[in-house]
Amino acid sequence: MINYQLETDKIIKSLDGVPRLFLHACCAPCSSYVTEYLSEYFDITVFFYNPNITEYDEYLKRKNELIRFIKEKQFRNPVRIVDGDYSPEAFFEISKGREELCEGGARCFDCYLLRLEKTAVRAKEEGYDYFCTTLSVSPHKNSQKLNELGGSLSEKYGVKYLYSDFKKRNGYKRSIELSAQYNLYRQNYCGCIYSKRQAEIKSVKEKQ
Repeated sequence: MINYQLETDKIIKSLDGVPRLFLHACCAPCSSYVTEYLSEYFDITVFFYNPNITEYDEYLKRKNELIRFIKEKQFRNPVRIVDGDYSPEAFFEISKGREELCEGGARCFDCYLLRLEKTAVRAKEEGYDYFCTTLSVSPHKNSQKLNELGGSLSEKYGVKYLYSDFKKRNGYKRSIELSAQYNLYRQNYCGCIYSKRQAEIKSVKEKQ
């Protein structure tokens, strides 16, 4: 199994100047540590593209928390945000026939791909040096699969992928600390209606 934090280290050591990074972000808590860490080395545009978020109110809540965090946090290099637009139909299209699968399986992998590919395309079109995602900071996300997909998309679109596993070196722990410091909204499910249902079932069982 590849240690992708070491791959990040190699890339950072090879940098000349401050390259531009197009960083897919799922929410403010996951973005907190990742932007703090990467802004030491990159000029970052955070890309909020999450068609898996089923409910529009939830989408706005997560986006606005991310906007607030970026405004309030001090960074070494610039960090800004762009909205990828609300498009849940894209997620439901890739989920057809796999609605009952448990979280963490094939449906989730296609959701990774949906968001990463959109990020790669925008990064290529707008001339960024690298693209990446904050998703690997979560212990519930498969960092090996994320990096496999990122590498394939890098070859397909001709833009560099920042290999990474942000949960390493206490990255996830730091995200919790920053979430508390900035009073960030932390949801208990990934975003889609299927993960929300699983979280609700789990909560009921824990109370029994």
